[in-house]
Order: sequence, then C-alpha cells, then structure tokens
Amino acid sequence: MNKPVFNKRRKARVVCLQALYEADAVNHKAIEVLNRLLLETEIPEASVAFATELVKGVIDNLPETDAYIKRFATAWPIDQIPVIDRNILRLAIFEIFIDNRIPVSIGINEAIELAKTFGSDSSPKFVNGVLGSIVLKLKDNEAVEI
Repeated sequence: MNKPVFNKRRKARVVCLQALYEADAVNHKAIEVLNRLLLETEIPEASVAFATELVKGVIDNLPETDAYIKRFATAWPIDQIPVIDRNILRLAIFEIFIDNRIPVSIGINEAIELAKTFGSDSSPKFVNGVLGSIVLKLKDNEAVEI
C-alpha cells in the first residue's frame, strides 16, 4: 500500500529537480520555476506541498548542501559538476542529512533513480559515490565538518 505514496513523492522530487535545474542553469528563481511547473504538471495536492517544501529547503540550505558537495566530491570543483548531478546531490543531501526525515537507503536510492533518468551514464555512479562517502564518514562516528 506504500507504493502510491512512493510514486507521488518521486513525482514531487522530479518536479523539484526540474525547478532546481532551471534555477541553477539560467538563474531563475527556483520557487517561481516550481510554481510554473506545478501548473503544467498533473500532480496530487500532497505532492505539491512536498515539492514546495523540498525546493524551499534546498534553497534555504544551499550553502550547507554545497559544503557537503565540496567536501565529498573533492575531485570536482562544484561549478564543474554537471548541473543535473549537482542538483540531484543538493536535493538528496538536503533530504537525507539536513531535513533527516527519510531513511538514508531510500534517499540514496531516490537520488540514483533521478540520476539514471536525467543524468549521463556516469551520473548514478557519481551520485552514489558522493552520498556513500558522506554515509561512511557518519558511520565512523566522525562529525562531518563542513
């Protein structure tokens, strides 16, 4: 019975990712992009609220999410990470490590699914590697210094 909620949340994450991508790529305001996309997309009301919460959360915590990316994707300057990968990571880091309301395994799986759908062939591996590095650091009971 959890499947419909899962699908609704995934749809909300997709719309959220699209808004974050456009905002990052062409410097539009993320919430305005999200509002436009929500008018164009058939999405349940609960998913609208969830997508709005995610976009606002990512934008409000952008310095912190980007600090995670800089710390754990050391081979890539953040501005050289493909826009889609950067925003998948921002969304996942916010959901898993900042908002902290979903299990890590679900958050990573959702991020990988987004990377498979919207990223390049190497995106799922890259996203999984960055998120996995953060998880390993946390499992070692080390504070993640940002």
